[in-house]
Amino acid sequence: MDERKRQAQGMKIRRAVLGDAHVDRARAQENSFNAPFQDLITRYAWGEIWTRPGLPRKTRSLITIAMTVALNRPEELRMHLRAAKNNRVTQKDVQEVLLQTAIYCGVPAANHAFHIAEEVFREESQ
Repeated sequence: MDERKRQAQGMKIRRAVLGDAHVDRARAQENSFNAPFQDLITRYAWGEIWTRPGLPRKTRSLITIAMTVALNRPEELRMHLRAAKNNRVTQKDVQEVLLQTAIYCGVPAANHAFHIAEEVFREESQ
């Protein structure tokens, strides 16, 4: 696949997962400094990895949630918790992943993640 096709495919998946509003905000903040990074993540994270047929998007969302907990990336966790519903991830699915992170990432990390998830779920219900 050439780079233009990978970029287009990546943007399509990025919008499907994160939502148009999120992507539009990110694109509005693009500038000459961060534009190469935005291009990179669109082509490779979204256009190369998220488009692979080996795992369904729901599984990719759950894996990403677990990794953001493990790496202590609360803003990325919030973003991917919001996006997960676009991939048919339920609150029960998130609960199970966060319980597993308590064992493999530590109780403090999971505790923080549960608090973040509750905030996100509360925002979504309003």
